[in-house]
Amino acid sequence: MTETTERDAATADPTATADPTVRAAAVDDERPLIALSGLCVGYRSRGRVVPAVADVDLAVAPGETVAVVGESGSGKTTTAHAILGLLPAGGVVTGGRIEVAGRDVTGAPDRVLRGLRGTTVALIPQDPMVGLNPTMRVGAQVAEAVRRRGVDRRLARAEVLEALERAGVDRPAVRARQYPNHLSGGLRQRVLIAIAIAGHPRLIVADEPTSALDVTVQRRILDHLAGLVRDTGTSLMIITHDLGVAADRADRVIVMRRGRVVEQGTPADILLRPRDPYTRHLIDVAPALSHAGHVVPRFTTVPPAPELLRLDGVGKDFRLPRGGSESGDGGGDGGAGNRTLRALDDVSLTVRAGQTLGLVGESGSGKTTALRIAMGLERPTRGRVYLDGEDITDASWSRLRPLRRRFQLVHQNPYSSLDPRFTVAQCVAEPLVSFRVGDRATRAARVRELLDQVALPASYAERRPAELSGGQRQRVAIARALALEPALVLLDEPVSALDVSVQDQILTLLLRLQRELGVAYFFIAHDLAVVAQLAHHVAVLHGGRIVESGPAATVLTAPAREHTRELLGAVPGQRFAAQLARSDSAHTADGATIAAAAAADADDADAGATGTATATAAGLTAAAARREDS
Repeated sequence: MTETTERDAATADPTATADPTVRAAAVDDERPLIALSGLCVGYRSRGRVVPAVADVDLAVAPGETVAVVGESGSGKTTTAHAILGLLPAGGVVTGGRIEVAGRDVTGAPDRVLRGLRGTTVALIPQDPMVGLNPTMRVGAQVAEAVRRRGVDRRLARAEVLEALERAGVDRPAVRARQYPNHLSGGLRQRVLIAIAIAGHPRLIVADEPTSALDVTVQRRILDHLAGLVRDTGTSLMIITHDLGVAADRADRVIVMRRGRVVEQGTPADILLRPRDPYTRHLIDVAPALSHAGHVVPRFTTVPPAPELLRLDGVGKDFRLPRGGSESGDGGGDGGAGNRTLRALDDVSLTVRAGQTLGLVGESGSGKTTALRIAMGLERPTRGRVYLDGEDITDASWSRLRPLRRRFQLVHQNPYSSLDPRFTVAQCVAEPLVSFRVGDRATRAARVRELLDQVALPASYAERRPAELSGGQRQRVAIARALALEPALVLLDEPVSALDVSVQDQILTLLLRLQRELGVAYFFIAHDLAVVAQLAHHVAVLHGGRIVESGPAATVLTAPAREHTRELLGAVPGQRFAAQLARSDSAHTADGATIAAAAAADADDADAGATGTATATAAGLTAAAARREDS
């Protein structure tokens, strides 16, 4: 736990510094909008209260952006929900004090809390499909927040359109008439932002607002939130598991673990001078922060290897229904009276034995369509698909079925890819049963071997998926994919739903399995920093077309296309790293001037002239060194 004096120093005067790396909030001396003192929260279970948050002290000043960082289960969301009085059934505040806008709301009745929600404190929930009502048009949902301010119904429409526009929603008049399922993930998230700002709140609590979005969409969403804070003076509390996001966006960072605050301070303090081992761990596993703000490919040279899977000039068109509503993104161009969606256009890819091809692109770019065609789950409109030199484009189910033993799939969401009725042993053995491999005894032995390969204890074999964490479930999914000893595993965004630390564990596991088993990966992702840790070759897909491809070392360090550079620039943590680099240049220049002016006294002053610059320059590269050592 951080000492009280350290907490006081971090919150006393965030503007009292001349260091340009510290983006302190320009706040006045008003009392904090949110003040938590010794907050304790638990959940009732089987006649007792299980602690979830313990002794949390936290404050958010007017106009300040505070990021609360930690893994799943650290208590971030529970803390935010306690502030709003939105704890789920069984949740109870067991100690401490909650003040909102100077008013003690600890244990306040729901009538009081409803008066604060939306107008004083607004929430942007994590999942837009859960946060939006699928039976109501978008405009009607924003209007609910507008009318809570007492706005006349006749004037509400204009305010609804203004809120949608301020949240970055294109064509707000059109979008207001659409339902949530007509919009892309990025647009749905912007609608949630519009609902939050429509009530003109003094504080917005954003609970993992971009964790399920592409890095480019994530950057645009966070840019809009930052602009709203800047233009209106609204405070912002970001709940996130990614320290890179916190470093880029926050004036102050609070690190939580197991329900407690372990450290807090400015981004520069947290990233360059972390005191707690857990904070150092979060720095190590953040893709951009762990390499001094750069996306660094793991494989700089790629040995020759035989071709395993090839897509040759593949195209795919989908017919759209008559009168269908337009979607949020749209990939490719249309034809036949704009009733044909071209999802893929002249896509050529090659996966080589024992190596990884990373296919990168935003949502709607055609990544998953390419994967489904590679697996034979979709037939291309044009082009051919070859597996180990054999044309499988038009293969029948009976011909393709035995070939499926040679390639297996790991799905994106570990929470929905496993049958909740099965035990772990049954999930892993399912392909063996399906292909009638071995008897009960040999299958049980194979399950034990596979669990050992993915670093799960044999005792987990009798557990069910609901008893496992997200990372453990994904390990089970990987074990299942390896059961038939395939030559190729297709990975559809396998780590995008996981915390960065669990993400790092899964990527390390995949690397070890590839090294030990010689398996090839066709790796689908939207984050180039993640792909850099695993891929030998990279292809960038945009609008259904390959815009750039080649060895990972070339594509990631010397991109030729603007879209690739945009994806690289959107990796969280790079904005903070760039500020550090600019600060280093300023410190270095100042140090050189001082050294020239004081050359006669160099023996007495040489250490102090460049100390700050040296510490700043070395701060993030130290994380990369720790990562390599591990």
